[in-house]
Amino acid sequence: MSTFGFRIFPSPIAEQDAQILAEFAQIGVAQISDCMQRLYGIVGLRPLHACRTRMVGFAVTVKARPGDNLMIHKAISLAGEGQVIVVDGKGETSNALVGELMMLDAQRRGIRGFVIDGAVRDSDVFAANDFGCFARGISHLGPYKDGPGEINVPVSIGGQVVQPGDILVGDADGVIAIPYAAAAEVLKLAQAKEAAEAVAKEKIANGTYAKPWMDKTITEKSGA
Repeated sequence: MSTFGFRIFPSPIAEQDAQILAEFAQIGVAQISDCMQRLYGIVGLRPLHACRTRMVGFAVTVKARPGDNLMIHKAISLAGEGQVIVVDGKGETSNALVGELMMLDAQRRGIRGFVIDGAVRDSDVFAANDFGCFARGISHLGPYKDGPGEINVPVSIGGQVVQPGDILVGDADGVIAIPYAAAAEVLKLAQAKEAAEAVAKEKIANGTYAKPWMDKTITEKSGA
């Protein structure tokens, strides 16, 4: 019998850095995306929660059979504080993969959110809650619980590969995956961008904001 289909691997992050999560929580997804050359955003998912705070956590990945949540339940039982359940459900939205009971279970364990390339249900509960939930769609149809599925393997979410242990940041604009090995570098760049945007906002407020790049680009592109 093949070993593929029910493999469960431990998280590759031995000691999670709560401080780096706290620092990323201060920065917008759009700004982080700009610092990663707009190449690492997860597209096609939308936030279904209240979005009053940012979702930030280390990825626990699940590769699931479309419409089946057996291994998502298992991942929730293994995950905990500061982690995000990231599910490759192949974008299938006929059957919901998570709902209110799974959200409550995850919240109790300190899990920060769900990123689901598939559908969810009990959307009214998610909409009233700060527990992060990014999904491709909504369906009242429940899931199957037979498998197969795998935990903490590389997954593809909206065309973006997410590795177990990557840092996920989500807000009203969407969600982005930051490779763990590059987290410190991305954080430094994103903090600098946030600072630069704060200066730009101040200049806009006092009427001194200028865009020298604008006319330069037009001149160059027009050949004038």
